Amino acid sequence: MAAETTPSPVNIATLQRMKARGEKIVCLTCYDASFARVLEDAGVDVFIVGDSLGMVLKGYESTVAVTMGDMIYHAANVARTGRHALRVVDLPFMSYATREQALGNAARLMREGGAHMVKLEGGAVVAGVVEHLTRHAIPVCGHIGLLPQSVHKLGGYRVQGRDAAGAEAVLADARALEAAGAGLLVIECVPADLGARVSATVTIPTIGIGAGPACDGQVLVLYDMLGITPGKRPRFVKDFLEQTGSVPAAIAAYVRVVRDGSFPGPEHCY
Repeated sequence: MAAETTPSPVNIATLQRMKARGEKIVCLTCYDASFARVLEDAGVDVFIVGDSLGMVLKGYESTVAVTMGDMIYHAANVARTGRHALRVVDLPFMSYATREQALGNAARLMREGGAHMVKLEGGAVVAGVVEHLTRHAIPVCGHIGLLPQSVHKLGGYRVQGRDAAGAEAVLADARALEAAGAGLLVIECVPADLGARVSATVTIPTIGIGAGPACDGQVLVLYDMLGITPGKRPRFVKDFLEQTGSVPAAIAAYVRVVRDGSFPGPEHCY
C-alpha cells in the first residue's frame, strides 16, 4: 500500500508558478479551525481571513467596525489547524493609515495571528505603505477595484472601472502595487475585460471576485458560496450547496470548477 503523500505548503512562489503555467488558483475566505480543515481537504490553495467576518459572523452592515482584535482572533483559529494553504489576513479599517501603524499591525497579524501575508485595500495611494511593509519582510496582498472599507465614500457596493478613465485608474493602481512589492492582488467587482487586462499587465498572481474568468484565481466569501448569507446575492456569487447537498461536496465542487475555468461563467460577470 502506497504511503499517503502530504501536500507541500502553498507559498507565493507556488502561486507564481501556477500563474506561469496557467493553472487556476483556488481561494476562499476562512474564519475558523473547523472550516480550515474542510477547505484544505478539498484542495483550496489560499485562505483569506477577511474582514468580511464583520458582516457574515458579527452581523455588522459593513466591514468598517472590524477591529485588529477580531482579525487576530480569527486568524489564529485558522492557523491552529491550517497546514498547507497560504493564509492571507486582512488589515482592518484604519489599521494602516501610516507606515508605522501598518508595520506594527501587520507584525501582530503574523506573530499573533499566524498570517503568512497581509492584505490591504487601495492602489497607488497605499503604495508607500506596501513598500514599507515589504522592505521589512512582510508579504503583502493588494486589493483594488471595489474597496469594501471605502463603501461609505463610494456610496455603496458598485462595479468599478466601467468607463475608460475608471479602467485606467484600476490599471494604474495594479502597476503601482506591483512596483511597491505586493506579491498578490485581489481584484473586486470590475468588468471581466478589465480583470483580464489587469491580469495580463502585472506579473504577480491575481485573484478575482466579480472580476471575470481571466484572473489567475478566484475567491468567494465562504458563507456566500454556501448560500447562507442573508439578503440579495451579488451577481458574481453562486450557491454551491444548493445542488451538492453537503458542505464538503459544495467546497469540492467550487474547487473543481475554478480549476477547470468554468467558474465564473458569463452570468457571474460584469
